[in-house]
Order: sequence, then C-alpha cells, then structure tokens
Amino acid sequence: MNRPGLLDCMKTVIARDVRIALRRRADVMTSLIFFVIVVSLFPLGIGADPVLLRTLGPGVVWVAALLACMLALGRLFANDHADGTLEQLILSPQPLSLLVLAKTIAHWLTTGLPLVVIAPLLGLQFNLDADALLVLIASLLLGTPTLSLIGAIGAALTLGLRGGGALLALLILPLYIPVLIFGAGAVEATAAALGATAHLSILGALLLCTLVFAPWATALALKIATE
Repeated sequence: MNRPGLLDCMKTVIARDVRIALRRRADVMTSLIFFVIVVSLFPLGIGADPVLLRTLGPGVVWVAALLACMLALGRLFANDHADGTLEQLILSPQPLSLLVLAKTIAHWLTTGLPLVVIAPLLGLQFNLDADALLVLIASLLLGTPTLSLIGAIGAALTLGLRGGGALLALLILPLYIPVLIFGAGAVEATAAALGATAHLSILGALLLCTLVFAPWATALALKIATE
C-alpha cells in the first residue's frame, strides 16, 4: 500500500478539523455571535450620525473581527493535545509545519471565513457604500488568515499553561496591530476616495510572510510544549 502523500495528509487534517468543528457548532457560533453583537452595539452607543458611523465603521468591524478570531484560538491545539492526537502529528513522517498549516486553514474556514461572509451586512449599519464594502471583504479575506496564522503561534506557545488565555492575548495582540491598521485603513481610504491598493498590497505581503514563517514557528513551539 502506498504511503499517503503530503497533500493527502493535509487534506485529511483539514477535513477532520472541519468535521469536528461542525459537530461542535456552539464553539463556531460563539465567535460569530460575538462578532455580530460587538459590531451591532456601536451604532446603538454612538448614535445615528451617518458621517460618524462611516468614519468609525471600518475600525469597529476590524477590531471585532480580530477579537472574534482570538476568541477561537484556545481550541486550535488544546483538544488534540488532550486526546494524544498532537503527539501523533509530531511523530508523523510528514513535516509538522505543513500539518500545522492544514490545521490553521481549517481554523480559518470555520472561524475567519464566516466573519468575512457576514461582515458586509454589518457594514451596512455604518453607512458604508458598495465600494467600501467590497474593499472590506477583500481586506478581511487577506487579513483574517494572517490573524489565524499569527494566533497559531501564540496558541502553541501557551498550550497547556494555566491562565493561557490571558497570556495568549498579551502575546498576539501586539502582533495583530499591523493587520488591524492596514485592514481598517483600506476601507477608510476607499470611503475617502483615496484608493486602497497600497493597503491591500501590504496585507497581501503580510499574509505571504506569515504563510512562510508562522507554520514553522508554530511547529517548533508545539515540539517544545509537548516535551
């Protein structure tokens, strides 16, 4: 029997994690509902001034998306660590960094992608026009995978630690700042008719950098955490 190839292993890991997430729909819905509630509270709190809403909207949506992604990071490796699956992944003949990348992709599919889908509806609350909503979608498509990749490093570093949730936030929130700045900045620039190409290009560059370095760093952190 032929040994499964690397791509087959990655597809298996992605499919497994997505199936597990769909069986635990409450965990998936928690992040999505949190995102909706946080974004929806701001128009109620700051009033109905369309200019003010349009100004604050991109930042509000992006901060809520950032926090919602971070909320789901705790379960990225914790369950696998508890049932011994993580040790099997580490002992696998396949590169651990690529298996970690597969798990991160599954995390984004179940956490980041739903936020991208629902974000335009929430953006309407802030009086964003069609162009700004399209750029919001594009910025989230580029930015939320970066959040998942960076968050995976923090989740691996805090794996098994008491009070790991608070430490995780302290570790990764500073690293999220560039993504937040350029993600919200892309939408703001579009709303001001300045163009968002530069912001989106930087978000793409950040995504490429994290795709190269984050899985390797996460794999190293996981090996240290399980020793």
